[in-house]
Amino acid sequence: MRYTTLIICLVAVFSCAEKEQKPANDQTDMAKAIHEKVITIDTHDDINVKNFSDSINYTQRLETQVNLPKMQEGGLDVAWFIVYTGQDSLNTEAYTKAKENAMAKFAAIHRLCDTIAPNQIELALTSEDVRRITNSGKKVAMIGVENAYPMAEDLSNFEKYHNLGARYISLAHNGHSQFSDSNTGEKDGVWLHNGLSDLGKAAVKEMNRLGIMIDVSHPSKEAMLQMIALSEAPIIASHSSARALCDHSRNLDDEQLLLMKENGGVVQTVAFGAYLNTEKNDKREAYMKEINEKVADSLDIEWFDFSDFPNLTDEQKDNFIENYPKVTAIAAEWVRTRNDAPPAVGVGDLVDHIDYMVNLIGIDHVGISSDFDGGGGIEGWSDASETFNVTLELVKRGYSEEDIAKLWGGNLLRVLDEVQAKASELSKT
Repeated sequence: MRYTTLIICLVAVFSCAEKEQKPANDQTDMAKAIHEKVITIDTHDDINVKNFSDSINYTQRLETQVNLPKMQEGGLDVAWFIVYTGQDSLNTEAYTKAKENAMAKFAAIHRLCDTIAPNQIELALTSEDVRRITNSGKKVAMIGVENAYPMAEDLSNFEKYHNLGARYISLAHNGHSQFSDSNTGEKDGVWLHNGLSDLGKAAVKEMNRLGIMIDVSHPSKEAMLQMIALSEAPIIASHSSARALCDHSRNLDDEQLLLMKENGGVVQTVAFGAYLNTEKNDKREAYMKEINEKVADSLDIEWFDFSDFPNLTDEQKDNFIENYPKVTAIAAEWVRTRNDAPPAVGVGDLVDHIDYMVNLIGIDHVGISSDFDGGGGIEGWSDASETFNVTLELVKRGYSEEDIAKLWGGNLLRVLDEVQAKASELSKT
């Protein structure tokens, strides 16, 4: 892996001083043994349907951050592939277009598991499925829905999505949906529902009934508070970190984190630079901006900032997502030869957030996610092939095998079990 040597040299800087350190070789050997034994689950990996065809697909080592060869190299067992739809107008025409996007992504995931690579990866719907599939030696796909916007105003669509394999759903993304306000309302103080709409409140009940985990990573804080109050089952934040360490609206503050503990849920710490250390990330991004642009120009690729995303056409968005890993990988290799580059957000910063949340709400309520192929990826965990580096850093911080098993997926599967058990209970009343 490209950054393994660098990470081994650097992780000691971030280690907790009060924990006794083993020799580096012993730590690496221990981390390898743990990494091979535990089930590693990444709860947020975006997809582009162009990479799910007969000729171009995840059986190949594409430039995507996640694909089967990179999962194999990094020891990543489970990828939650995301049915993501950007926010648009709240009208019938826009809902119809959004539905087409969502259905295409569901179809792509099923095509990978059923037709393209059924001997390499299988779709899981339960924790029992996850364990059975990993024991068979295959990789596991699961499905999360980022933004319920494509469901229009028809609650029956939640059951349709559930039947297609969706096991968590977020009621909003970047922009207020018909169900919920978004965290983005913090920027201008403009809200549509002051939390959840009546339709959103009904959606919470419907997800409880079906056994779908409720994801609060993108909705507003007020919407999240209302979801916790309404839900009869634990909830998740599929890709968020601690606001106390990084003051971004996509992160959860201490009040929210403590409510997640009380609710029995789990927060999947996300490897997204801007949500881990904004100051460090901004300095690095400013430095990299010109370099990325030069690389894109040399490849004759149209390049944008993520801030431009809401104003791009669908074709521009798809092309940008497809080309982003290629451009940034080349730029990163170039920067490695320079000594004037500001430090990048790395695995140590990710585990700082894990440490903070574990200390605040306990080991049973924290997990790990990447947001790969959707803007995520940090120094040392830039794609699925480097997944081991996270386990290595956890070992260096003094986490036990039992702790690491919980962080890498045990907690998430426990919540899934409880959500599905509640649905079974509700079906009998």
